[in-house]
Amino acid sequence: MKRLATLIFAALLFAAPAAAADWTVPGDFATIQDALDDPGVVDGDRILVGPGAFDGAIVNKGVEIRGIGGSTIVGGPVHGSGLIQGFRLVSGADGATISHLRFTEDVDLTIMNGAAVNDVTVEHCRFENSIQAISNWIGSGWIISHNRIVDLRTRCGGGIGILVADWTAQPDGVKNNVISHNKIYGTLHVSEDDCGGYCGTGIVLYADFRGGAPGAIEISNNRIVKNRISLVSDNPGLVDVVAIELTDTRNDPNVVPYPVVFDNAIGFNDLRGTEWTMAFTPEDLEDCNYISRNLGKVKNRGHGEHPSVFGPGGH
Repeated sequence: MKRLATLIFAALLFAAPAAAADWTVPGDFATIQDALDDPGVVDGDRILVGPGAFDGAIVNKGVEIRGIGGSTIVGGPVHGSGLIQGFRLVSGADGATISHLRFTEDVDLTIMNGAAVNDVTVEHCRFENSIQAISNWIGSGWIISHNRIVDLRTRCGGGIGILVADWTAQPDGVKNNVISHNKIYGTLHVSEDDCGGYCGTGIVLYADFRGGAPGAIEISNNRIVKNRISLVSDNPGLVDVVAIELTDTRNDPNVVPYPVVFDNAIGFNDLRGTEWTMAFTPEDLEDCNYISRNLGKVKNRGHGEHPSVFGPGGH
């Protein structure tokens, strides 16, 4: 019996996962992309980015990219539109974390996924004058919290602080994203030659059927809680700004399937300082989502749904 127990214990030790490693930039690697490209850097590891200015990267591993001592992202991969990205998350990046970094206005689209990347965390970052700060296309289980988004700008589109959206009709939907304790404030800077005809926004849930895209099957069970949004457009006649937006671009409650943006909880947000606090397209979306206990020119500023509807962030 003693020999058998020893053999089992040894097997368990052999099966135990290796401890996560820390890697430094600069130090172990000259750039963040070099670190991500190295086969020795694996899921669960941390890439610690020191003081200074760095380019972002294409993220294809579930690692944590963490700034220490004042790390600034000033460039990165080029988007298909020609705009500069900070971090582009692609297949393999499930579980990635990006934290404690500053993004300057040299970066247009600061964090954006190019695939159905899930369980991403973006926290304690500062975004300055982005076109789109945090863009979660077709991802579920994201935690976006305790970030500061200071100023936004447009380019015939954009002017968005935090986006959760689908245009690919993800079979499992876009669900269980939590957007909490973020501060989005300052000025929406409208470009002089902007096309107009839309609004910038602090936080938006977006089912995108434009141009014949498949759109969304379900954007649900997402929570937007305890955020502070105070934004003013410098040209509201051309591009105004709304604090929180829910949009199905078909704008028709008679289409099938409908609704696709439903059962999302929006509560305990302070929207004072933004003139246009909430927008629903079509307006019926106001009735199929949980919206209450927000401050600003909105309904149910202090009464409405029970706090339990909003999960841990609503207590």
